[in-house]
Amino acid sequence: QVHLVESGGGSVQAGGSLRLSCVVSGDTFCRYDLSWYYQAPGKEREFISGIDSDGRTTYADSVKGRFTISQDNAKNTVYLQMDSLKSEDTAKYFCKAERGVHTWCVDSWGQGTQVTVSS
Repeated sequence: QVHLVESGGGSVQAGGSLRLSCVVSGDTFCRYDLSWYYQAPGKEREFISGIDSDGRTTYADSVKGRFTISQDNAKNTVYLQMDSLKSEDTAKYFCKAERGVHTWCVDSWGQGTQVTVSS
């Protein structure tokens, strides 16, 4: 099983930037896609961005042009660079390992990191 630990959240004013990190440890055979989700209070968890094992990236329309996902394989870390932050980006951000290449691979979530954007 894979273990994920997020960091980098905090409070920032609208228009500012933050970089979230997610350190991935454990299973190295599943070649998971690594994704970021966010969950605002009272709302469902939503997909923001993902990167697959070949480095291909996807983004939700709400963050395209503002957020950038990347990974450093040497550090087993995936990043989410968030620029031009808006108050509606306020949420808890989660990293997820999903869609492993083997049938026995289990999706896993990190514990989340809080991002608060003040206007």
